[in-house]
Amino acid sequence: MTTAWGEFELSRFPEDPRDRLRAWDASDAYLLRYLDRERIGLSGAVVVLGDRWGALATALAEHRPVQVTDSYLSQEATRVNLARAGVEPGAVRLLTTQDPPPERVDVLLVRVPKSLALLEDQLLRLAPAVHAGTVVVGTGMVKEIHTSTLRLFERILGPTRTSLAEQKARLIHCTPDPALERPANPWPYSYALPDGIGAVSGRTVVNHAGVFCADRLDIGTRFFLAHLPEGGRRIVDLGCGNGVVGTAVALADPTAEVLFVDESFQAVASAEATYKANGVPGHAEFRVGDGLAGVADGSVDVVLNNPPFHSHQATTDATAWRMFSGAKRALRPGGELWVVGNRHLGYHVTLRRLFGNCRLVAGDPKFVVLKAVRRG
Repeated sequence: MTTAWGEFELSRFPEDPRDRLRAWDASDAYLLRYLDRERIGLSGAVVVLGDRWGALATALAEHRPVQVTDSYLSQEATRVNLARAGVEPGAVRLLTTQDPPPERVDVLLVRVPKSLALLEDQLLRLAPAVHAGTVVVGTGMVKEIHTSTLRLFERILGPTRTSLAEQKARLIHCTPDPALERPANPWPYSYALPDGIGAVSGRTVVNHAGVFCADRLDIGTRFFLAHLPEGGRRIVDLGCGNGVVGTAVALADPTAEVLFVDESFQAVASAEATYKANGVPGHAEFRVGDGLAGVADGSVDVVLNNPPFHSHQATTDATAWRMFSGAKRALRPGGELWVVGNRHLGYHVTLRRLFGNCRLVAGDPKFVVLKAVRRG
């Protein structure tokens, strides 16, 4: 990526030589061109929100920005890209969406996330640090920026307008209004689960902003809850989201040890809050990370997984493949991987190739629950 601050070699995390997706796009480049062309002062407190793979933080590292992200993978990509660019450790402060926000923001650069709820939550958290002189610029591809996106900036920070499109990317310009009466932050959001879904029927679920289907139980999870396995001492809820699946297992079997794992800081916070809200007996661990990396080989009895098939706006099976491969390594001989997914995704083919076996546990016109067993 060539910028006014230099040329940078950037990669996603974890690095995969077969992955053709870049670690930056036209919207990152558009924002950086704008900052240079308009000679935006970057000597104050610069905050970069939602930086996908660290492209913005790396390019602007000499200005010692603060990066705020919900993604463990994005944060790790930023570390790698900063190191590759020769940036001194600590030059860029890396925060998660669960950390206390900076106390002052002079320049706020926002890479618009896929989740409008996450954007709402983070703007509301950062708003007290924004002042009348703060420069606020958002960026995203045209298909990512909607009228609702602009209204959110306007409702929380102040008057907002958009730029002309360049290379299918667009900028958002917002003028902070300190006198604006901001709404209360509705996140995290809690609701009672419906009946007829097993051990978690009528239980409380807690969702931080940005978690998939934060305001209702999604139909894929509902289907999975009706077909969960029985037994297993150490169980992993892989890609746990709000933790409903792992909590259901723990409620059904108080002797189970459940590990909740997700790459989203918001998701793991939701899972822990859901687990605690229901007073579940037994032992649980909550971990933000890259799938089952760090989990010992052969140490798990059952892995439960509803893999995502999008990486931001890109449709890809790379995440599912990493999750399935990690599960095979972490499972003990005879251990089981249970997967729920859309029927059309064809996960049975991937599982047979990886495990040498795959059984259909249940299916309907839209979803399937599959089981693969580690042999030896």
